[in-house]
Amino acid sequence: MAKVAFLGLGVMGYPMAGHLLKKGGHEVTVYNRSAAKAQAWAKEYGGKSAPTPRDAAQGCDFVMMCVGNDDDVRAVAYGDGGALAGLKKGAVLVDHTTASAVVARELHAKCREKGVGFVDAPVSGGQAGAVNGQLGIMCGGDQADYDRALPVLNVYAKMCALIGAPGAGQLTKMVNQVAIVGLLQGLSEALNFGKNAGLDMEKVIAVISKGAAQSWQLENRWKTMVEGKFEGFGFASDWMRKDLNIALAEAKKNGSFMPGTAQIEQYYGRISARGQGRWDNTALMGLLAKG
Repeated sequence: MAKVAFLGLGVMGYPMAGHLLKKGGHEVTVYNRSAAKAQAWAKEYGGKSAPTPRDAAQGCDFVMMCVGNDDDVRAVAYGDGGALAGLKKGAVLVDHTTASAVVARELHAKCREKGVGFVDAPVSGGQAGAVNGQLGIMCGGDQADYDRALPVLNVYAKMCALIGAPGAGQLTKMVNQVAIVGLLQGLSEALNFGKNAGLDMEKVIAVISKGAAQSWQLENRWKTMVEGKFEGFGFASDWMRKDLNIALAEAKKNGSFMPGTAQIEQYYGRISARGQGRWDNTALMGLLAKG
């Protein structure tokens, strides 16, 4: 059993923190920007809540973060009330936020100065993966830090791997998101085409899902896409747009040409402009509807 803090109780972090306590048997203290949510988590799972990241991290062996973006990471990690101020020497900070490789490398350096380990560890698998403890975790950092954190990560991981140096986890998540949106755009156009052609889409999916077109998105999202249902589940379009902008900024640095991704980012901008940014990222399908 380890003493663990979890900072950020969104749709992913809330169940992930729960697994650490219930499944992993760890002593868990949580922090959330909304104190009421942290208190609700503590009541539900029997753990503790803390008023600041520093208080949550105090005396912990591991601190896990899962917040919104680079600015949120810095706000939670730095300053007098930040996690780094509370971490003891020899602890490991694990960042599950989907953020930039820049902030991952920056945080790794700050942790080294304090004698603290660091692993950037963004996740894939969506809300269902978090709830079921079946996440793919892509990691960047030093081997020793990763090895220490792995038993804790395995509590909610289906697959966990160290990809490379600090920032490699975030870069891998960018690969993941670019691949997903390219697939979703193609799937949206294919399903829309099939509907317009008057095909029985259930029969179509039964056939093509057994061939080369098979994918998780096809099998799990085709029905809601065909029915035009995008609200109240899944990974928000605004979150995906944020992730794509991180990837596009990195692409400029490494010379990658990603015209399709850039176009799809604009499509998500149109969804957001409609006031539908919290809809599932399969809402790309909605942009193709007749009329």
